[in-house]
Amino acid sequence: MNRPAQTDVDELPIGRRVARWRVRRRMTQQMLADRLGKSKSWVDKVERGVRSLDRYSTVQEIAEVLRLDPATLLDPRRPLPPVTAGLDGVDAVRAALARYHHQRPARAVSPDELGRHVAHAWLTYQHAHYTQLLRALPTLLDATRASPGPLVSAYRITASVLVKLGEADLGWLAADRAVAAAVGDPVRAGTATIVVAQALRALGRDRLALTAAVAAIGTATDDAVRGTLFLQAALAAAGCGDGRRVDDLIDHATVLANRCTSGDDPHHTAFGPTAVLLARFLTALRLGDTAEAVYHHEKAVGRDDWRRLPAEHRAAHLVDAARAYLDAGDLAAAGRTLVDADTIAPAEVRYRPAARTLLAEIARSGPPAADVARLATTVGLTR
Repeated sequence: MNRPAQTDVDELPIGRRVARWRVRRRMTQQMLADRLGKSKSWVDKVERGVRSLDRYSTVQEIAEVLRLDPATLLDPRRPLPPVTAGLDGVDAVRAALARYHHQRPARAVSPDELGRHVAHAWLTYQHAHYTQLLRALPTLLDATRASPGPLVSAYRITASVLVKLGEADLGWLAADRAVAAAVGDPVRAGTATIVVAQALRALGRDRLALTAAVAAIGTATDDAVRGTLFLQAALAAAGCGDGRRVDDLIDHATVLANRCTSGDDPHHTAFGPTAVLLARFLTALRLGDTAEAVYHHEKAVGRDDWRRLPAEHRAAHLVDAARAYLDAGDLAAAGRTLVDADTIAPAEVRYRPAARTLLAEIARSGPPAADVARLATTVGLTR
């Protein structure tokens, strides 16, 4: 008996599956190409099957941009990860950002109440309760329309969480709005530029991120804000492959970090000596010096003030550290570090596309440890 022709997605070549997911993510071929650092012609050839995807690393890069697990492209019969339901709040945030021209909230909110709402949103973000935060952000954005100070914070929080969840384009929009709302206030403008740089780096626009951060350093008057801008500039310079400039920028940040001894963090930067070490780790990793990255990671987590960093910050770093261990060939340490990240802030591992991709790679690199296997099952990466 002849097998009937099938049009189900399971039967499509991988290039066609890339095209389908690109359209679902509302991307043009040029947008996908830009984020991958490829040409539009390259993307077109992949989607038409003229160019084959025979390297797992390339599939992984495409999957990360499309906010998928690589297995979704490689094995479409697998069920979609259940975590996608937790991201439904992004559409409501997008709608709230589209209402930016409304200058007055639906009801009057006192400055004290606004302050409490913003403070709660910061705490929610710092504890990595992202689904709860996504539900709260539309109301917060609407309530802060006419209050520049709280509005800058609301946009900063919005941009930060969107970048983490793979919505860098939307995150950049929120970050840009934060800068506009901060006009005339050097400190707030500096804090807003921090998230602009983060969003631009997430979009692969490291040179633009470097330019924006360096320009803001000159006008920021707060040491912690200036120091964080130096670190953002260093990360962008690493993305440009400029190791010499990385060292210079981090050295400037180190001087400022040594002045920040009070432990206060009024601008929610988490800046200090440990943050500088974490930046040294990440720049080394991005410049390809895995051994140096691991050294700075182990030095940072051994500091007394490591545990004083927000849970979100620590868990996000551990995800990057797991990547460093995996690149160094230490599969056991990579898995252990990712499990530690999940213990500190589960959403960092279970909701972030980059972390889920890393977990899938660790699980496939050899027989995983029991706790890694359990985590992969919990996240929905194994049957």
